[in-house]
Amino acid sequence: SATSPRMTILSRRDVLALSAAFSATLAASALLPRAFAADAPPTTAPVRHRGIKLGIDNFAMRAMKWKAPALIDYAASLKTDSLFITDLDAFEKQDDGYLTDLKKKAADLGIQIQLGSWSICPTSKSFKNTWGTAEEHGALVLRMAKALGSPVARFILGAGNDRSTPGGIHARIADTVAVCKALKGRSEELGVKIAIENHAGDLQSNELVELIEAAGKSYVGANMDIGNGVWTMEDPMTTLTNLAPYTLTTSLRDSMIWESPKGATVQWVAMGDGVVDLPAFFDQFEKLCPGVPVHIETIGGFNREIAYFDPEFMKLWPHRTAADLARFIALAKKGKALDAGKGTFATDAEFQQFQIERSITYCKNVLGLGPKS
Repeated sequence: SATSPRMTILSRRDVLALSAAFSATLAASALLPRAFAADAPPTTAPVRHRGIKLGIDNFAMRAMKWKAPALIDYAASLKTDSLFITDLDAFEKQDDGYLTDLKKKAADLGIQIQLGSWSICPTSKSFKNTWGTAEEHGALVLRMAKALGSPVARFILGAGNDRSTPGGIHARIADTVAVCKALKGRSEELGVKIAIENHAGDLQSNELVELIEAAGKSYVGANMDIGNGVWTMEDPMTTLTNLAPYTLTTSLRDSMIWESPKGATVQWVAMGDGVVDLPAFFDQFEKLCPGVPVHIETIGGFNREIAYFDPEFMKLWPHRTAADLARFIALAKKGKALDAGKGTFATDAEFQQFQIERSITYCKNVLGLGPKS
């Protein structure tokens, strides 16, 4: 049911023994897909607990199609601190009374809700008029965020295909800045900041900084996504360094990267299954992003080749520096090829559940994230 997700989805959890913190039994289980069967994350406890809130991004569980009450229950069952709902379709209503009730339900379970939605760039290929104009969409989400108690309203510019539109990515940045400026008064009145994500290969981190500075960093910041940063040939440590002063919230996952004929291939994976040095990353995150929650947004089951040997592809990245590309290539040299797909899992829902719960367990038991861990 909408309010009892474990009744239909989570029976597989016991079979996979996810609560055993990646025990040897889990690592050896024949139920694991080949891409994840070997080299299970270490089971040692973290050296110290980090003061970083841990949460989930509901896009990680998109196949479940859960509404907000079920998402809150699921976040509570995983003993997380925050729930990032980045899909307005998760809400059965948009009125303040309904949203205030959700805020109370979450607060009673020790969870803060953060809110996000889709593109506010009216010239992006990703823009939808489902919620009216870009300004109307932005105003709606800002109001809903206020009612939910979310300090941020997250939006995106678009995706990587916007880099090849007329005027290129800088034209799309300018169009997004204009919408942000139109929303400034509403943002400041409600006390809700606008968080723009580096999304699906649209913005390099320095380009997102350009957007934030042009709009005004007093009310616009970043939703940092290191998985999306990898699609722009960016080492996650570079993404963190550039975006940390602007970061309001996060959507994070690990990445496996390996060399391939046209450059490198990326598969997004569960936390601890990729080439990102996550302990080093969170050492810096803790220092540079105090008070910012970590939301895990696992998205797996497919490969994407980053064709940096192709001159036509590289024309879309005129400002990607040699030093940044060298750091990305160094990551690729550390990785190993993975099969695309979800392995032996019968459904997308089961695969997504496995990835998010594997990630949350790793974040708690290895990285020391989450006050409730």
